[in-house]
Amino acid sequence: MSPKLKLCSGKETVKKLQKVGWKIKRQKGSHVMLVKEGYRYTLSVPQHKQLGIGILTKLIKQAKLSVEEFNDL
Repeated sequence: MSPKLKLCSGKETVKKLQKVGWKIKRQKGSHVMLVKEGYRYTLSVPQHKQLGIGILTKLIKQAKLSVEEFNDL
């Protein structure tokens, strides 16, 4: 059985991603752009009170994390 994804805010998501090496590059409007060495792309995290399951799942996949790894951060 796969672990259930715990929903969180944009701010919490940025903090979790920073723990695994992503760094804030800039903020444009309500989106924080994160970069990590060795990755060609940036992650764009909207600063909403609660991120939708689809956005959160996409960010986790792009960061090459499992749901369980993300929940444990």
